[in-house]
Amino acid sequence: MSTTPALTTHQVTYDDKTVTQFIIASVAWGAIALIVGLLIALQLTFHVLNFDTAWLTFGRLRPLHTNAAIFALVGNMMFAGIYHSTQRLTKARLGSDILSKIHFWGWQFIILLAAVTLPLGMTQGKEYAELEWGIDLLVTIVWVVFAINFFIMLAKRNERHLYVAIWFYIATIITIALLYIVNNLALPYSATKSYSLFGGAQDALTQWWYGHNAVAFFLTTPILGIMYYYLPKAAGRPVYSYRLSIIHFWALVFIYIWAGPHHLLYTSLPDWAQSLGMVFSLMLWAPSWGGMLNGLLTLRGAWDKVRTDPVLKFFVAAVTFYGMSTFEGPLLSIKAVNALSHYTDWTIGHVHGGTLGWNGFMAAGMFYWLVPKLFHTKLASTKMADAHFWLGTLGILIYMVSLWIAGISQGLMWDAVEPTGGLSYPDWAEMINATWWMYIFRAVGGTLYLVGWILMIVNLLKTAKQGEAREVTIEVTRFDTTVKTPSNANLIFGLPFIVMALGLLGGVLTGLDSVILAVLGAGILLALVFWVDALTGGLRKGKEGWHDALEGKPLAFTVLVFLAVAVGGVIELVPGLLVNNEAPISTGTAIYTPLEVEGRDIYVREGCYNCHSQQIRPFYSEKLRYGDPSTLAESQYDHPFQWGSKRTGPDLAREGGKRGDEWHWRHMLNPRDIDESSIMPSYPWLATSLVDSSRTGGKMMVLRTLGLPYTDQEIAESQAHYQRQAEGIVANLKKSVDITADPQSELIALIAYLQRLGKPFVAPTKAGD
Repeated sequence: MSTTPALTTHQVTYDDKTVTQFIIASVAWGAIALIVGLLIALQLTFHVLNFDTAWLTFGRLRPLHTNAAIFALVGNMMFAGIYHSTQRLTKARLGSDILSKIHFWGWQFIILLAAVTLPLGMTQGKEYAELEWGIDLLVTIVWVVFAINFFIMLAKRNERHLYVAIWFYIATIITIALLYIVNNLALPYSATKSYSLFGGAQDALTQWWYGHNAVAFFLTTPILGIMYYYLPKAAGRPVYSYRLSIIHFWALVFIYIWAGPHHLLYTSLPDWAQSLGMVFSLMLWAPSWGGMLNGLLTLRGAWDKVRTDPVLKFFVAAVTFYGMSTFEGPLLSIKAVNALSHYTDWTIGHVHGGTLGWNGFMAAGMFYWLVPKLFHTKLASTKMADAHFWLGTLGILIYMVSLWIAGISQGLMWDAVEPTGGLSYPDWAEMINATWWMYIFRAVGGTLYLVGWILMIVNLLKTAKQGEAREVTIEVTRFDTTVKTPSNANLIFGLPFIVMALGLLGGVLTGLDSVILAVLGAGILLALVFWVDALTGGLRKGKEGWHDALEGKPLAFTVLVFLAVAVGGVIELVPGLLVNNEAPISTGTAIYTPLEVEGRDIYVREGCYNCHSQQIRPFYSEKLRYGDPSTLAESQYDHPFQWGSKRTGPDLAREGGKRGDEWHWRHMLNPRDIDESSIMPSYPWLATSLVDSSRTGGKMMVLRTLGLPYTDQEIAESQAHYQRQAEGIVANLKKSVDITADPQSELIALIAYLQRLGKPFVAPTKAGD
């Protein structure tokens, strides 16, 4: 006669101190991110706010703003929510007190390094991935610490099943590690300078595979997990549909990773990659809105609480903004729409609708619910929280609408052509001036949002002051570990995995240029029906279903998440990285001379890619304005690529030779000397700051390792060639406008680079020629 082993009961004390620390950090860094954001918004209307100071210019502060908003505000909020909710869901303390401390202080140190290095111009020059290689290493180490701490907690959990929120947390941890490591692969030149391992179109594809999915798996999936925990808690209602949450999770994780190329429509990226990104972006509508509806329908029977509970107000608005953003994103990925919206402020409005509305409001709602719980008291002022809500909502709407108007206006004016065939608006300043008032309204909206955030800080401080932080200890009984469950291998390689693999094969076959294979692929795709059935109940007839069993196996769950993400990443990236995209030039020919290498580094350092693209689309209007469309080969030696994603200023892909050296000199020192209505910052320090050309040869050696065809002789003679080319530009300046310049001036190097853009490949002249 068998007996059931007695289950032991023990105490668990939650680590809420770490949670509180992350909340404090999120609120504080969030205020800084918003203040910097307001400053750069005002710089676009009042150029004097750049203060003619290197570390305060728009090009250097914009990366600080984006990194602070993503990694400081949302990052710290995410860690707080994950650590608090997972402890309750697993009835276990965080994995290690030491790891928790390393995680918290390590992450704050990274943010501090970013706050110092980015304004100093230490950047990799890639959006949302600007941090230099040394900081990237720290990010990787701290992220691994976070992952270990999290998975130790799962290993010692006292609840068998993993709740839906934890699924999203696992997806975040695994995918961000993959994305961050691959995209930030670089070859260091010094402690503060490195060059991207990938170049040109390959770098663009990798960057936006990362950039899009950083939004997906840093700003979306963890926040969805937080929504699945805190929204039902605040409403006092269970999640609307468990089955819908399963479909929502797996569809989102699998589809999202493919959609990155929609950021590169109409560029020189191969058409197949662009089409792949657009199709999968459109497919995202279904799972995204499935998650939104699952969140909103959770409030069934509790909508009356929304009128009086500020927490629910923020959550409902946040989920609504999530729905708006995930509708607008696929819309903007449609080629016909993207032709109008890309490079305009419409994209900026879209991004901020998601960040301020979805992330910001979810953060506020979580803080308003969580801080009173942590300090065992009530929220100090619901009226102040309500005021925050309405100020924030009004601010977001003003911000988004103003940039929608500005962006659509910009797209239409750029593309407008007269019946005679000429551009309707050939003057760039005229188009910028047309949207000036929209930039003012944008700043007004940002100000309202900032005021609301400050009200929240005051409210939370009052709440903490009137309460007391105390440890929470509970009695728990660990689940019966002797119960027989399917093995990890059986779960990983079970029916759903097989059907998913067949579905992927079917999708690939359907896209091939063969009727027979396409029909075969379509037939295979029908297997997905059985996959969905398996996930949502087909195996639940009288026994535990496959997904139920999977929820009790964190290892199998994590492996399947990795496979779902990795498959899309591999299929999207590998063909692009292997394609032979070299230009038809002879061996030993260098694309950039030593002087131009230094000039390009200065261009990247000053963040010029934040306002200028280097990618001409195949449109008639763009050919009239800029020249022939960009080709794949032209940027093959660009490490990093500088195609850009926003045109506050005109495209520079074919800038070389259009204007004289003296024009560029005057324009960089004071753009108002060229056009009095220009909003571009002045760069007076470039004229007096000097380049150490003795280091240029070392940079060329690093670039040669990455594929640039420099010879030993070219590297050895780099300093002499640098001096000779620089003296030629200095002579031109002296002759044309009687300007006396130092050949080692950074501005001379930048002018050389700008004059190089769009010109044919030319081998550098050897010393003595």
